[in-house]
Amino acid sequence: MSQRQQVVVLGSTGSIGASTLDVIRRQRDGFDVFALSASTSVSVLLAQCLEFQPRYAVMADENAAQSLSDQLPSGCATEVLHGANALEHIVTDEQVDVVMAAIVGSAGLPATLAAARAGKKILLANKEALVMAGHLFMDAVRDSGAVLLPIDSEHNAIFQCLPVNEHAKTGLDGVTGILLTASGGPFRTWTSSEIAAATVEQACAHPNWSMGRKISVDSASLMNKGLELIEACWLFNVSQEQIDVVVHPQSIVHSLVQYADGSVLAQLGNPDMRTPIAYGLGWPDRLDSGVAPLDLVAIGQLSFEAPDEGRFPCLRLAREAVAVGGTAMAVCNAANEVAVAAFLDGTIGFGDIPGVIESALGRASIVEPRNLAVVEEADAVARELATESIDNLSLAPVELRRR
Repeated sequence: MSQRQQVVVLGSTGSIGASTLDVIRRQRDGFDVFALSASTSVSVLLAQCLEFQPRYAVMADENAAQSLSDQLPSGCATEVLHGANALEHIVTDEQVDVVMAAIVGSAGLPATLAAARAGKKILLANKEALVMAGHLFMDAVRDSGAVLLPIDSEHNAIFQCLPVNEHAKTGLDGVTGILLTASGGPFRTWTSSEIAAATVEQACAHPNWSMGRKISVDSASLMNKGLELIEACWLFNVSQEQIDVVVHPQSIVHSLVQYADGSVLAQLGNPDMRTPIAYGLGWPDRLDSGVAPLDLVAIGQLSFEAPDEGRFPCLRLAREAVAVGGTAMAVCNAANEVAVAAFLDGTIGFGDIPGVIESALGRASIVEPRNLAVVEEADAVARELATESIDNLSLAPVELRRR
């Protein structure tokens, strides 16, 4: 690399953020940390600020920001800010080259969209930006000339297996289909009744990946794979009919692309998020990520199976949301966030999550997401509907409708 790149890490205290900083720690000659952000994890962000000395640190919460500011040593160059406007401020700063978008959930959408509109190199680990506002986001990337690099291991694998030009735009020449792999989560071999009765601890115990609680629950329900399917449709300009989900318990083959000549290209690697992060940071070059080399002999076997949408209805619901289009995908995402939060705090059972989502999808009016305000309204309404379902336990399946 010809010069040091200035990096903003949104969600730096989460697993993706921490892995990003670990890669940067190994590549200090190529990158400087311009800004870090977190929600309320003051102690973790404090340690990161002391090590990386960013220009800005942003907390979602004002009290947390004040606590962080009070604990930074006198003379520290890091300026502490708080709130959504501060996030948009740091990602659009003219000094910034790269934005790692790793804030979990819908909270990351406004800042990620602002980075796209500002023409930054975006390392997208926040799938909600595309699930909620895919049309708006991809238009912003195109209009601004932003470089968009997917960081989810599956989408990063697909990106590596597709034809890609010098502007990181993927093509579909000769492509006949995409195989999106899924680990199957901790309940892959469980019965429907066992899944319905699963505890929080069981749902968060992913067999291959170390992740936050929300995304771990999504992986257990296969909603994470449903959201990734939606994301892939936007990223690679394909329909859901061109994507098949394949359960691959070992999480070594991260996804595959089928070609007209019968070739199938796959990207393999140990299940460590530092690999796609290093790929995104270094693109089009390759960087040392610190990940151990893959030992196929030690692994011994790679297996594949079809997902069971009867036992994992969240995958079906995501597919239905894509088929309906409009704000259905934002509604699906918002209702899932509310349902997962209710499960994590013990309000509902794991088996209630799909019903909450399906109820919200059936009762929401689906419209075209003409602008961010429409998306945000759909998100808010879906949260209200999901909360009502949880309160009333009226979880009967209903059909989606579009206005």
